[in-house]
Amino acid sequence: MKKEDQARSLLGISLTDRPTWQQFLICSSGFFFGYLVNGICEEYVYNRLNFSYGWYFTFVQGFVYLALIYLQGFTIKQMVNPWKTYGRLSAVLMGSHGLTKGSLAYLNYPAQIMFKSTKVLPVMVMGAFIPGLRRKYPLHEYISALLLVVGLILFTLADANSSPNFSVVGIVMIVGALFMDSFVGNFQEAIFTTNPETTQTEMLFCSTVVGLPMLLLPMILTGELFTAWNSCAEHPYVYGVLVFEAMATFVGQVSVLSLIALFGAATTAMVTTARKAVTLLLSYIIFTKPLTEQHGSGLLLIAMGIILKLVLDSKPPARAVAGNPSTSSSTPTPMRFRRTEEHIMKQNGDREEDEEKNPLV
Repeated sequence: MKKEDQARSLLGISLTDRPTWQQFLICSSGFFFGYLVNGICEEYVYNRLNFSYGWYFTFVQGFVYLALIYLQGFTIKQMVNPWKTYGRLSAVLMGSHGLTKGSLAYLNYPAQIMFKSTKVLPVMVMGAFIPGLRRKYPLHEYISALLLVVGLILFTLADANSSPNFSVVGIVMIVGALFMDSFVGNFQEAIFTTNPETTQTEMLFCSTVVGLPMLLLPMILTGELFTAWNSCAEHPYVYGVLVFEAMATFVGQVSVLSLIALFGAATTAMVTTARKAVTLLLSYIIFTKPLTEQHGSGLLLIAMGIILKLVLDSKPPARAVAGNPSTSSSTPTPMRFRRTEEHIMKQNGDREEDEEKNPLV
């Protein structure tokens, strides 16, 4: 877990004073709930109603986010980071979203899923290059991520009809989206790290405010703004579905930001990747699709990756126990050791670390 003095809460539920496993369970549950509902609503709107206006729906979703944040009592006066920080973050978010959507014109869905499933690996690599973060991961986390990625790819492509269709343009676009995705998660973690007073609500609010105007350009250029407006005006009940979806996704978004603040971008990426596997598995169970040996192999690799990370992460570092044998049982030794180490670094006023923080905030 990340070492911060800032009290963290999720939709009124205090996280700071809870054990690490409870924090992880609460945040992960909120994320799974939000995006499971999101998937059901998207299935209904896109496939059942044949409304494929992704940019417009994201635009509507943004206003719902702002309304929910306003009801929570957040104001601009509570901001602790400058607008330019969120300008950079929103620009990358929009670039990732646009490239992901645009790649479907050149790649079929299985091919896109296969590429997007590898997200956790570039997130871990990118963490070493982000100013103010410079995160390095142990070997077992890379192995765990690789098992998870390969398992999800096997499961995704297990259907006999799921044959990836590759295009050079599509590959370039989806690789660009992956690069931006890896930057987003680490950038968010760096903001939380360099300025622990940053709240999840602030990050979501500012990213939405800056990102909404950026949505107008692609909607106007593609003509989607007017087409979607007229279509939804003829079927106003669609807005009800969109508002419900946005409320659920809001829970998921805040939960993801809580995971990033507490556990880091790489762990969050693993959770989001595992969510795809759970969603696919539920679709097979609910719609009684046959599970093949390849499905089983994929699930086995996914389980191995998750178990490997959980087991090895739960073991306390040997140096922490040796360095402080008298640590009270009320506070886990590894956490206390890491907090002491961080306190010493702050007292020494490490100039190199300060220089890395400046470009972010």
